[in-house]
Parts: sequence; structure tokens; C-alpha cells
Amino acid sequence: MSLLNEGDQFPSLVVDRVGGGEIVLPDDLRGQYGVVLFNRGSWCPFCVTQLKGFTRALPDLDAIGAAVVSISADPKDDASTMVDSHSIAFPIGYGASPARLAELTGAFVHEDPSYVQATGFILDPDGRVLLSTYSTGAVGRLTAPDAVGFIKYVQSSS
Repeated sequence: MSLLNEGDQFPSLVVDRVGGGEIVLPDDLRGQYGVVLFNRGSWCPFCVTQLKGFTRALPDLDAIGAAVVSISADPKDDASTMVDSHSIAFPIGYGASPARLAELTGAFVHEDPSYVQATGFILDPDGRVLLSTYSTGAVGRLTAPDAVGFIKYVQSSS
């Protein structure tokens, strides 16, 4: 397991999507800046707060050509309930294997019960990592204002 660093290509990852279909990374984000969030699950109040924050920031993200997706190990029903009850307005993937996410990206995993710790990536339009944030617990995660600010900074520097 090695961490993804700036310049690394984000690995291929396919997970089921709430509402049907799949999230295919990094392909679904190609051509725009991408924010990829791994969340602990619908039961985590910190994760729900983060996802609600990104939903509120969608107009700002759209304005700078960025999209967001989030993935967890939640079962379909739990992920669907969270999306509906909190009006999450971007793609949410469910049923991901924490061990596989760790293998592909270096994300930290809580073993019993098994879930992935909060992890965030900002990708360039070609699917390369611009920024990665890894947490070993409930706090220390990528926020929507930080993602918007970072992408604006990258755009102004190019």
C-alpha cells in the first residue's frame, strides 16, 4: 500500500452508484477537475457534514469546472437513505471494498468493522492527482472551501 502523491495517475476504480449505474474513476471526471472523497459511511456525522458541505458548494465547483464523487463501503440501502435524507446532489458510490481502496490508493482502513477512513483527492482534468489528504480517524478531511480554493489556485498558476 503506497499513498498517491502529486502527479500520480489516479487508479482505475469502478463502484456501484446510488440511483443506478456505476462510478468509473477517473474516467467519469476526465476533462474537468475532480474531487474524489472516500467516506467512512452514512453513520459517521463528520462524513455527512462533509458531504453536505460539498453539496452546498456545487455551484462554486461548477463555476470552476470541477465535479465531486464520494465512495464508501456502505450497503446500498444505507447509502441511498443518506443521499435522500440529506439531499446529497452528486454521485455517491457504495459497497466499495475497504481493502481494495487501500490497495489502490493507500487509504487507511479501520478493520473491525471494516471501513475506509476519510480520504480525499483533487484530480486534474487528465485524472492525475493534484492533492491527496489521508486521515487515520474521523477528523482531518478535505473540505469544500479548501477544494474550491485549491482548484482556483491551480488554475491561476497555470
